Amino acid sequence: MPNDHKLLSAITTFVFDVDGVMTNGQVLVSENGELLRSMNIKDGYALKLAVQRGYRVCIITGGRSEGVRLRFSALGIKDYYSGVHDKAPVLDGYAERHGLPRQELLYVGDDLPDLPAMQACGVSCAPADAVEQVRSAADLVLKQSGGQGCVREIIERVLRSQGKWEAA
Repeated sequence: MPNDHKLLSAITTFVFDVDGVMTNGQVLVSENGELLRSMNIKDGYALKLAVQRGYRVCIITGGRSEGVRLRFSALGIKDYYSGVHDKAPVLDGYAERHGLPRQELLYVGDDLPDLPAMQACGVSCAPADAVEQVRSAADLVLKQSGGQGCVREIIERVLRSQGKWEAA
């Protein structure tokens, strides 16, 4: 992407919502009421690579799921905040604790609760199937939909723009 270098060159930290970004937004409900989600394995590879290459990865989600937490932990992601409905204050606290300037933060969200957090970051992104208001507010609308590789897409774009994807 021609403008990626300028837009993405300062990014050191990825912040993601889960449902609708890491997943396709659907949940399966088991007989005992457990909510099951499906995640893209290519997104997982890119998340793990970003961590290995020294990027911070932070997850802020309104949902609560031990399985989701364990998935991110297995990928090396330590910063996981669940049950969060007002994401901007959590994001602000995270950035302050780690001394991160806003221009280094990239947020990917898909629905209205993500808008305040998106506005608090240097770069905001939306999956292709995000709601219209979020797509309109985003700096980048990704080609891929939630749960279908949008996480891989943005991580690869950032790493490529910074010369850190090659020889992955």
